[in-house]
Amino acid sequence: MFLVQYTGLNPLSFDPATNNEPLQFNSSNGPLGSDCPLENGTENSKKRKRPNLPPEGLRNIAMDSNSLAMPMSDPNAWATAMNNLGMAPMSMTGQPIMSDFDPSLGMMTGIAPMNPMMPGLGIVPPPVSQDMPIVKEIIHCKSCTLFPPNPNLPPPATRERPPGCKTVFVGGLPENATEQLIVEVFEQCGSIIAIRKSKKNFCHIRFTEEHTVDKALFLSGYRVRLGSSTDKKDTGRLHVDFAQARDDLYEWECRQRMLAREERHRRRIEEDRLRPPSPPPIVHFSEHECSQLGEKLKDDSKFAEAVRVLLTWVDRGEVNRRNANNFYSMIQSSNSHIRRLMNEKAAHEKEMEEAKEKFKNALAGILVQ
Repeated sequence: MFLVQYTGLNPLSFDPATNNEPLQFNSSNGPLGSDCPLENGTENSKKRKRPNLPPEGLRNIAMDSNSLAMPMSDPNAWATAMNNLGMAPMSMTGQPIMSDFDPSLGMMTGIAPMNPMMPGLGIVPPPVSQDMPIVKEIIHCKSCTLFPPNPNLPPPATRERPPGCKTVFVGGLPENATEQLIVEVFEQCGSIIAIRKSKKNFCHIRFTEEHTVDKALFLSGYRVRLGSSTDKKDTGRLHVDFAQARDDLYEWECRQRMLAREERHRRRIEEDRLRPPSPPPIVHFSEHECSQLGEKLKDDSKFAEAVRVLLTWVDRGEVNRRNANNFYSMIQSSNSHIRRLMNEKAAHEKEMEEAKEKFKNALAGILVQ
Protein backbone atom coordinates (compact mmCIF):
# COMPACT_ATOMS: atom_id res chain seq x y z
CA MET A 1 0.00 0.00 0.00
CA PHE A 2 1.22 3.48 -0.92
CA LEU A 3 0.99 6.42 1.48
CA VAL A 4 1.30 9.77 -0.32
CA GLN A 5 1.28 13.02 1.61
CA TYR A 6 -1.27 15.55 0.37
CA THR A 7 -0.65 19.19 1.24
CA GLY A 8 -4.07 20.43 0.15
CA LEU A 9 -6.10 18.31 2.64
CA ASN A 10 -7.42 19.72 5.93
CA PRO A 11 -6.15 17.93 9.08
CA LEU A 12 -8.55 15.74 11.02
CA SER A 13 -9.67 16.97 14.43
CA PHE A 14 -9.59 13.48 15.98
CA ASP A 15 -7.40 10.44 16.14
CA PRO A 16 -8.59 7.91 13.49
CA ALA A 17 -7.09 5.02 15.47
CA THR A 18 -9.27 5.58 18.55
CA ASN A 19 -12.39 7.41 17.34
CA ASN A 20 -15.26 5.21 16.08
CA GLU A 21 -17.86 7.99 15.58
CA PRO A 22 -19.24 8.57 12.04
CA LEU A 23 -17.52 11.25 9.97
CA GLN A 24 -19.17 14.70 9.76
CA PHE A 25 -18.32 16.71 6.64
CA ASN A 26 -18.78 20.51 6.78
CA SER A 27 -18.47 22.68 3.68
CA SER A 28 -17.37 25.68 5.79
CA ASN A 29 -13.91 24.22 6.30
CA GLY A 30 -13.18 24.54 2.59
CA PRO A 31 -13.04 21.97 -0.19
CA LEU A 32 -12.04 18.42 0.57
CA GLY A 33 -9.26 18.40 -2.01
CA SER A 34 -7.56 21.68 -2.96
CA ASP A 35 -4.64 22.39 -5.25
CA CYS A 36 -2.76 19.20 -6.06
CA PRO A 37 1.05 19.17 -5.54
CA LEU A 38 1.37 18.00 -9.13
CA GLU A 39 -0.23 21.17 -10.44
CA ASN A 40 1.10 23.76 -7.96
CA GLY A 41 4.82 23.47 -7.36
CA THR A 42 4.96 26.23 -4.72
CA GLU A 43 2.84 24.23 -2.34
CA ASN A 44 5.40 21.41 -2.38
CA SER A 45 7.70 23.23 0.03
CA LYS A 46 5.05 23.46 2.73
CA LYS A 47 4.99 20.31 4.83
CA ARG A 48 2.14 19.50 7.12
CA LYS A 49 2.70 17.43 10.19
CA ARG A 50 1.64 13.83 9.66
CA PRO A 51 -0.92 12.58 12.21
CA ASN A 52 0.24 10.01 14.68
CA LEU A 53 -0.24 6.47 13.49
CA PRO A 54 -0.28 3.36 15.65
CA PRO A 55 2.76 1.06 15.42
CA GLU A 56 0.66 -1.48 13.53
CA GLY A 57 0.02 1.05 10.76
CA LEU A 58 3.71 1.87 10.46
CA ARG A 59 4.59 -1.75 9.90
CA ASN A 60 2.04 -1.98 7.06
CA ILE A 61 3.68 0.78 5.05
CA ALA A 62 5.63 -1.00 2.29
CA MET A 63 6.84 2.01 0.28
CA ASP A 64 7.10 5.75 0.83
CA SER A 65 6.50 8.38 -1.81
CA ASN A 66 10.23 9.25 -1.72
CA SER A 67 11.08 5.83 -3.21
CA LEU A 68 9.25 6.58 -6.48
CA ALA A 69 11.68 6.66 -9.38
CA MET A 70 9.92 9.45 -11.31
CA PRO A 71 9.19 12.93 -9.90
CA MET A 72 5.58 13.43 -8.92
CA SER A 73 5.73 17.04 -10.08
CA ASP A 74 6.37 16.13 -13.75
CA PRO A 75 2.97 15.43 -15.35
CA ASN A 76 4.47 14.44 -18.71
CA ALA A 77 6.57 11.59 -17.29
CA TRP A 78 3.65 10.41 -15.16
CA ALA A 79 1.30 10.44 -18.19
CA THR A 80 3.82 8.56 -20.37
CA ALA A 81 4.24 5.78 -17.78
CA MET A 82 0.49 5.38 -17.33
CA ASN A 83 -0.03 5.41 -21.11
CA ASN A 84 2.47 2.55 -21.51
CA LEU A 85 0.53 0.54 -18.94
CA GLY A 86 -2.71 1.08 -20.86
CA MET A 87 -4.18 3.39 -18.18
CA ALA A 88 -5.88 6.71 -18.77
CA PRO A 89 -3.40 9.40 -17.56
CA MET A 90 -5.02 11.07 -14.57
CA SER A 91 -3.77 13.55 -11.97
CA MET A 92 -3.94 13.10 -8.22
CA THR A 93 -7.32 14.84 -8.19
CA GLY A 94 -8.76 12.38 -10.71
CA GLN A 95 -8.73 14.82 -13.64
CA PRO A 96 -7.43 13.47 -17.00
CA ILE A 97 -4.05 14.89 -18.04
CA MET A 98 -4.36 14.00 -21.73
CA SER A 99 -7.72 14.77 -23.36
CA ASP A 100 -7.03 12.79 -26.55
CA PHE A 101 -5.87 9.58 -24.88
CA ASP A 102 -6.11 6.41 -27.01
CA PRO A 103 -5.91 3.23 -24.87
CA SER A 104 -4.80 1.15 -27.90
CA LEU A 105 -1.47 3.02 -28.10
CA GLY A 106 -0.02 1.65 -24.88
CA MET A 107 2.49 -1.16 -24.60
CA MET A 108 0.05 -3.36 -22.65
CA THR A 109 -2.82 -3.46 -25.11
CA GLY A 110 -6.07 -5.24 -24.29
CA ILE A 111 -6.38 -3.55 -20.84
CA ALA A 112 -9.35 -1.26 -20.41
CA PRO A 113 -8.74 2.33 -19.18
CA MET A 114 -8.74 2.47 -15.42
CA ASN A 115 -8.31 4.97 -12.63
CA PRO A 116 -4.99 4.32 -10.86
CA MET A 117 -6.17 6.23 -7.75
CA MET A 118 -8.63 3.47 -6.84
CA PRO A 119 -7.22 1.41 -3.94
CA GLY A 120 -6.74 -2.31 -4.39
CA LEU A 121 -7.04 -2.10 -8.18
CA GLY A 122 -5.84 -5.21 -9.99
CA ILE A 123 -4.61 -5.06 -13.57
CA VAL A 124 -6.58 -7.93 -15.14
CA PRO A 125 -7.21 -7.92 -18.89
CA PRO A 126 -10.88 -8.21 -19.82
CA PRO A 127 -12.06 -11.26 -21.78
CA VAL A 128 -11.64 -10.84 -25.52
CA SER A 129 -14.96 -10.79 -27.35
CA GLN A 130 -15.42 -13.25 -30.20
CA ASP A 131 -17.22 -10.61 -32.27
CA MET A 132 -14.24 -8.26 -32.36
CA PRO A 133 -12.87 -7.81 -35.90
CA ILE A 134 -9.41 -9.14 -36.67
CA VAL A 135 -6.92 -6.30 -37.04
CA LYS A 136 -4.67 -6.84 -40.06
CA GLU A 137 -1.18 -5.38 -39.97
CA ILE A 138 1.52 -4.63 -42.53
CA ILE A 139 3.51 -7.71 -43.57
CA HIS A 140 7.12 -7.17 -44.59
CA CYS A 141 8.68 -9.77 -46.86
CA LYS A 142 12.16 -9.95 -48.32
CA SER A 143 11.34 -8.46 -51.72
CA CYS A 144 7.86 -6.99 -51.21
CA THR A 145 5.52 -5.41 -48.69
CA LEU A 146 1.87 -6.28 -48.04
CA PHE A 147 -0.41 -3.45 -46.92
CA PRO A 148 -3.69 -4.40 -45.17
CA PRO A 149 -7.06 -3.48 -46.68
CA ASN A 150 -9.41 -0.87 -45.29
CA PRO A 151 -11.00 -2.39 -42.14
CA ASN A 152 -14.27 -0.55 -42.85
CA LEU A 153 -14.79 -2.40 -46.13
CA PRO A 154 -16.84 -5.62 -46.13
CA PRO A 155 -14.88 -8.88 -46.24
CA PRO A 156 -14.14 -10.22 -49.73
CA ALA A 157 -16.64 -12.68 -51.16
CA THR A 158 -15.60 -16.32 -51.51
CA ARG A 159 -17.13 -19.30 -53.25
CA GLU A 160 -18.36 -22.42 -51.48
CA ARG A 161 -15.52 -24.50 -50.12
CA PRO A 162 -15.06 -27.74 -52.12
CA PRO A 163 -14.60 -30.97 -50.15
CA GLY A 164 -10.97 -31.61 -49.22
CA CYS A 165 -9.85 -28.25 -50.64
CA LYS A 166 -6.07 -27.71 -50.58
CA THR A 167 -5.82 -25.37 -53.60
CA VAL A 168 -6.46 -21.62 -53.67
CA PHE A 169 -6.91 -19.17 -56.50
CA VAL A 170 -4.79 -16.02 -56.19
CA GLY A 171 -5.73 -13.08 -58.39
CA GLY A 172 -4.63 -9.46 -58.55
CA LEU A 173 -0.91 -10.22 -58.62
CA PRO A 174 1.46 -7.52 -59.87
CA GLU A 175 2.41 -7.86 -63.52
CA ASN A 176 6.09 -8.17 -62.59
CA ALA A 177 5.40 -10.83 -59.93
CA THR A 178 7.49 -13.99 -60.25
CA GLU A 179 6.99 -17.48 -58.93
CA GLN A 180 9.71 -16.82 -56.36
CA LEU A 181 7.71 -13.84 -55.06
CA ILE A 182 4.56 -15.97 -54.78
CA VAL A 183 6.44 -18.62 -52.83
CA GLU A 184 7.90 -15.94 -50.56
CA VAL A 185 4.46 -14.52 -49.73
CA PHE A 186 2.40 -17.69 -49.37
CA GLU A 187 5.02 -20.00 -47.88
CA GLN A 188 4.39 -18.21 -44.60
CA CYS A 189 0.96 -19.89 -44.52
CA GLY A 190 2.27 -23.45 -44.91
CA SER A 191 4.12 -25.94 -47.08
CA ILE A 192 3.40 -25.58 -50.82
CA ILE A 193 3.19 -28.60 -53.16
CA ALA A 194 2.81 -26.89 -56.53
CA ILE A 195 2.21 -23.48 -58.13
CA ARG A 196 0.52 -23.10 -61.53
CA LYS A 197 1.11 -19.52 -62.67
CA SER A 198 -0.72 -18.01 -65.61
CA LYS A 199 0.61 -15.44 -68.04
CA LYS A 200 -1.98 -13.08 -66.62
CA ASN A 201 -2.09 -11.78 -63.07
CA PHE A 202 -3.34 -14.92 -61.31
CA CYS A 203 -2.14 -18.35 -60.24
CA HIS A 204 -3.22 -21.52 -58.40
CA ILE A 205 -1.38 -22.69 -55.28
CA ARG A 206 -1.75 -26.19 -53.83
CA PHE A 207 -0.79 -26.68 -50.17
CA THR A 208 0.03 -29.79 -48.17
CA GLU A 209 -2.62 -29.42 -45.46
CA GLU A 210 -6.25 -28.31 -45.66
CA HIS A 211 -6.07 -25.87 -42.74
CA THR A 212 -3.37 -23.91 -44.60
CA VAL A 213 -6.03 -22.68 -47.04
CA ASP A 214 -7.69 -20.66 -44.25
CA LYS A 215 -4.39 -18.89 -43.54
CA ALA A 216 -3.99 -18.09 -47.24
CA LEU A 217 -7.50 -16.58 -47.38
CA PHE A 218 -6.41 -14.19 -44.62
CA LEU A 219 -4.22 -12.41 -47.20
CA SER A 220 -7.17 -11.64 -49.45
CA GLY A 221 -7.50 -7.89 -49.90
CA TYR A 222 -3.87 -7.06 -49.14
CA ARG A 223 -2.10 -4.66 -51.51
CA VAL A 224 1.29 -5.92 -52.71
CA ARG A 225 4.14 -3.59 -53.57
CA LEU A 226 7.46 -4.85 -54.91
CA GLY A 227 10.21 -3.17 -52.94
CA SER A 228 9.75 0.60 -52.86
CA SER A 229 8.66 0.91 -56.49
CA THR A 230 5.64 3.02 -57.37
CA ASP A 231 5.23 1.58 -60.86
CA LYS A 232 1.75 0.24 -61.62
CA LYS A 233 3.23 -3.06 -62.81
CA ASP A 234 4.88 -3.56 -59.41
CA THR A 235 1.67 -3.24 -57.37
CA GLY A 236 -1.50 -5.27 -57.11
CA ARG A 237 -4.36 -6.16 -54.76
CA LEU A 238 -4.60 -9.85 -53.85
CA HIS A 239 -7.83 -11.80 -54.15
CA VAL A 240 -7.59 -15.28 -52.61
CA ASP A 241 -10.44 -17.76 -53.03
CA PHE A 242 -11.11 -21.50 -52.87
CA ALA A 243 -10.28 -23.46 -56.03
CA GLN A 244 -11.69 -26.82 -57.12
CA ALA A 245 -8.91 -29.23 -58.11
CA ARG A 246 -9.24 -32.86 -59.24
CA ASP A 247 -6.29 -33.93 -57.11
CA ASP A 248 -7.93 -32.55 -53.97
CA LEU A 249 -11.24 -34.24 -54.80
CA TYR A 250 -9.51 -37.57 -55.54
CA GLU A 251 -7.60 -37.52 -52.24
CA TRP A 252 -10.77 -36.59 -50.37
CA GLU A 253 -12.72 -39.47 -51.98
CA CYS A 254 -9.91 -41.92 -51.19
CA ARG A 255 -9.95 -40.78 -47.57
CA GLN A 256 -13.73 -41.16 -47.40
CA ARG A 257 -13.52 -44.69 -48.84
CA MET A 258 -10.85 -45.59 -46.30
CA LEU A 259 -13.05 -44.30 -43.46
CA ALA A 260 -16.00 -46.29 -44.86
CA ARG A 261 -13.88 -49.46 -44.93
CA GLU A 262 -12.80 -48.90 -41.37
CA GLU A 263 -16.43 -48.37 -40.33
CA ARG A 264 -17.54 -51.59 -42.05
CA HIS A 265 -14.70 -53.50 -40.44
CA ARG A 266 -15.65 -52.12 -37.04
CA ARG A 267 -19.30 -53.08 -37.55
CA ARG A 268 -18.32 -56.59 -38.69
CA ILE A 269 -16.22 -57.10 -35.58
CA GLU A 270 -19.12 -55.88 -33.42
CA GLU A 271 -21.57 -58.23 -35.16
CA ASP A 272 -19.21 -61.18 -34.75
CA ARG A 273 -18.89 -60.37 -31.08
CA LEU A 274 -22.68 -60.27 -30.60
CA ARG A 275 -23.45 -63.31 -32.82
CA PRO A 276 -24.55 -66.44 -30.88
CA PRO A 277 -22.09 -69.34 -30.89
CA SER A 278 -22.40 -71.66 -33.90
CA PRO A 279 -23.03 -75.39 -33.47
CA PRO A 280 -19.98 -77.60 -33.06
CA PRO A 281 -18.46 -78.72 -36.36
CA ILE A 282 -19.05 -82.24 -37.64
CA VAL A 283 -15.99 -84.46 -37.31
CA HIS A 284 -14.47 -86.26 -40.31
CA PHE A 285 -14.94 -89.97 -41.01
CA SER A 286 -12.83 -92.48 -39.12
CA GLU A 287 -13.23 -96.07 -37.97
CA HIS A 288 -13.82 -94.99 -34.39
CA GLU A 289 -16.38 -92.35 -35.37
CA CYS A 290 -18.08 -94.87 -37.67
CA SER A 291 -18.56 -97.39 -34.85
CA GLN A 292 -19.95 -94.70 -32.53
CA LEU A 293 -22.30 -93.46 -35.25
CA GLY A 294 -23.63 -96.97 -35.75
CA GLU A 295 -24.63 -97.12 -32.06
CA LYS A 296 -26.32 -93.71 -32.26
CA LEU A 297 -28.40 -94.78 -35.28
CA LYS A 298 -29.99 -97.50 -33.12
CA ASP A 299 -30.89 -95.04 -30.34
CA ASP A 300 -34.19 -93.23 -30.83
CA SER A 301 -33.02 -90.10 -28.90
CA LYS A 302 -29.81 -89.69 -30.96
CA PHE A 303 -31.06 -90.88 -34.35
CA ALA A 304 -31.71 -87.37 -35.81
CA GLU A 305 -28.18 -86.13 -34.95
CA ALA A 306 -26.62 -89.35 -36.26
CA VAL A 307 -28.46 -89.10 -39.60
CA ARG A 308 -27.21 -85.47 -40.05
CA VAL A 309 -23.60 -86.63 -39.53
CA LEU A 310 -24.08 -89.50 -42.02
CA LEU A 311 -25.49 -87.14 -44.70
CA THR A 312 -22.59 -84.72 -44.13
CA TRP A 313 -20.06 -87.51 -44.66
CA VAL A 314 -21.77 -88.49 -47.88
CA ASP A 315 -21.88 -84.88 -49.10
CA ARG A 316 -18.18 -84.42 -48.34
CA GLY A 317 -17.33 -87.40 -50.50
CA GLU A 318 -15.66 -89.41 -47.75
CA VAL A 319 -17.02 -92.67 -49.20
CA ASN A 320 -14.41 -94.88 -50.91
CA ARG A 321 -13.88 -98.56 -51.63
CA ARG A 322 -12.38 -99.35 -48.24
CA ASN A 323 -15.23 -97.91 -46.14
CA ALA A 324 -18.07 -98.60 -48.59
CA ASN A 325 -19.24 -101.57 -46.49
CA ASN A 326 -19.36 -99.40 -43.37
CA PHE A 327 -21.45 -96.80 -45.12
CA TYR A 328 -23.71 -99.52 -46.57
CA SER A 329 -24.36 -100.94 -43.10
CA MET A 330 -25.07 -97.48 -41.63
CA ILE A 331 -27.45 -96.68 -44.48
CA GLN A 332 -29.19 -100.05 -44.03
CA SER A 333 -29.48 -99.40 -40.28
CA SER A 334 -30.93 -95.97 -40.94
CA ASN A 335 -33.35 -97.42 -43.53
CA SER A 336 -34.57 -100.13 -41.18
CA HIS A 337 -35.02 -97.57 -38.39
CA ILE A 338 -37.04 -95.33 -40.72
CA ARG A 339 -39.15 -98.32 -41.87
CA ARG A 340 -39.86 -99.22 -38.26
CA LEU A 341 -40.88 -95.63 -37.54
CA MET A 342 -43.15 -95.65 -40.60
CA ASN A 343 -44.79 -98.91 -39.46
CA GLU A 344 -45.31 -97.48 -35.98
CA LYS A 345 -46.81 -94.36 -37.51
CA ALA A 346 -49.21 -96.44 -39.63
CA ALA A 347 -50.23 -98.55 -36.60
CA HIS A 348 -50.92 -95.42 -34.55
CA GLU A 349 -52.95 -93.89 -37.36
CA LYS A 350 -55.02 -97.11 -37.64
CA GLU A 351 -55.64 -97.13 -33.88
CA MET A 352 -56.67 -93.48 -34.11
CA GLU A 353 -59.16 -94.24 -36.89
CA GLU A 354 -60.65 -97.14 -34.90
CA ALA A 355 -60.94 -94.92 -31.85
CA LYS A 356 -62.69 -92.24 -33.91
CA GLU A 357 -65.12 -94.82 -35.29
CA LYS A 358 -65.81 -96.20 -31.83
CA PHE A 359 -66.39 -92.68 -30.45
CA LYS A 360 -68.72 -91.88 -33.34
CA ASN A 361 -70.87 -95.01 -32.74
CA ALA A 362 -71.02 -94.38 -29.00
CA LEU A 363 -72.05 -90.75 -29.54
CA ALA A 364 -74.75 -91.81 -32.02
CA GLY A 365 -76.19 -94.29 -29.50
CA ILE A 366 -76.26 -91.61 -26.82
CA LEU A 367 -78.09 -89.23 -29.15
CA VAL A 368 -80.67 -91.90 -30.07
CA GLN A 369 -81.42 -92.60 -26.42
